[in-house]
Amino acid sequence: MATSASLTPTPNTKPTQDSLVAKLRRWFVRLLGPITLLGPAGLWLLLLLVVPTLMILELSLLPDFRPGTEAPPYGLGNYLKILQPIYLWVIGRSVFFALSSTVICMLLGFPVAYWIAVMAPKKYQNLLLVSFVLPLWTSSLLRSYAWITILRPTGVLNSFLSWFGLPPTEILNTQGAVIIGMAYNFLPYMVLILYASLERLDKRLLEAAADLGAKPQQTFWKITVPQTLPGIAAGGLLVFITSLGDFVVPDLLGGASSMTMARLIYNQFLGATRNWGFGSALSMILILGVSLSIALLLKYGDTKAEDL
Repeated sequence: MATSASLTPTPNTKPTQDSLVAKLRRWFVRLLGPITLLGPAGLWLLLLLVVPTLMILELSLLPDFRPGTEAPPYGLGNYLKILQPIYLWVIGRSVFFALSSTVICMLLGFPVAYWIAVMAPKKYQNLLLVSFVLPLWTSSLLRSYAWITILRPTGVLNSFLSWFGLPPTEILNTQGAVIIGMAYNFLPYMVLILYASLERLDKRLLEAAADLGAKPQQTFWKITVPQTLPGIAAGGLLVFITSLGDFVVPDLLGGASSMTMARLIYNQFLGATRNWGFGSALSMILILGVSLSIALLLKYGDTKAEDL
């Protein structure tokens, strides 16, 4: 009896314990896995974006704050100062420059991108793209100085006009020169984004439209534009944002009469004014405008393309 009793197997609880540990491990992985993966990116985002933005926000609430002086009490004086007509004109002029350069880049960039993506031979597409991106390998400062040599009174443009007996033109230090310079600087970005969108265009739709008797303009407006609308919106937003924050081109090509938000912010921090509080308030307005533009694109960009 004792021998038979000793041979009776005792219940083993190890599988139950192992399954419990496995469940806890899976639960912790599901809970902490995304946090672990996003931890480094979130840390960089916190250090390089969130913290500086909060510092700018704090400075914007300090009226007439200048470095080396005692911090005044918090207030909304800097934001109320922006409502003065002179600064509203600066904001309006900045938006006008950005919108104008965006429209020009769209009108010039779409035919170029369409020709490269649809009409050019496949083996030459990369070479053509590199030729349009090549100006980006140089500094925007150098590109702006190149336009000064073209647009100045004794520059290339007026020399070309004089060959045909035409009167010289005054373009340098005007708003037109600023728009030309911005459009030239940011046109490669538009071409690249539109090319990526047009390259994914289903060519069978174009062939089917032609077989069904659709005219080229009908095919363009009914098939090409709706299919590439997200790329058009993304390229337009990129050019608009970069144009809105550009201060090199307005400073070199526009002169004193082409003050923009970016130049005004630069003057508040590094110029003679040295009003960091007001410059921070202008920066927050610029950040808010850019953020709203991106939010609208993310919310309505794909919807608009599908509706068409």
